[in-house]
Amino acid sequence: MIALTDLQKIGVGLSGFGLFFLTLGMLLLFDKGLLAIGNILFISGISLVIGLERTIKFFFTPQKIKGSVFFFGGVFIVLIGWPLIGMLVEMYGFIYLFGGFLPVVVSFLRRIPFIGTLLSLPGIKQIIDKFGDGSSMV
Repeated sequence: MIALTDLQKIGVGLSGFGLFFLTLGMLLLFDKGLLAIGNILFISGISLVIGLERTIKFFFTPQKIKGSVFFFGGVFIVLIGWPLIGMLVEMYGFIYLFGGFLPVVVSFLRRIPFIGTLLSLPGIKQIIDKFGDGSSMV
């Protein structure tokens, strides 16, 4: 098992709460307050988990600057009060930043019993195969 420092444990908690608030904000028809709180908690939690220096290196490398601009631009748009547009911009930036990880995530999810069956359904399988192989990423 991986040993976590106290700051990393706090970061995991903040990230978890951030994902909870983001999910709740989307379920409640893009409530801007919940989405804003979720974004702030998630970003601060990730910064605590991997460290501030590594977070800055990740988001601001020349290859990922476009994705970072869209991601943080989407967060800003959510904060100023346009949650639907902000989340769309933020999701584009997220896919641009983490698109290289999607094939790994898809292959992992296909091994989970219930989720793997769900991902094998007709229609869903074609969509997942199109985006899961990494060839059609932005």
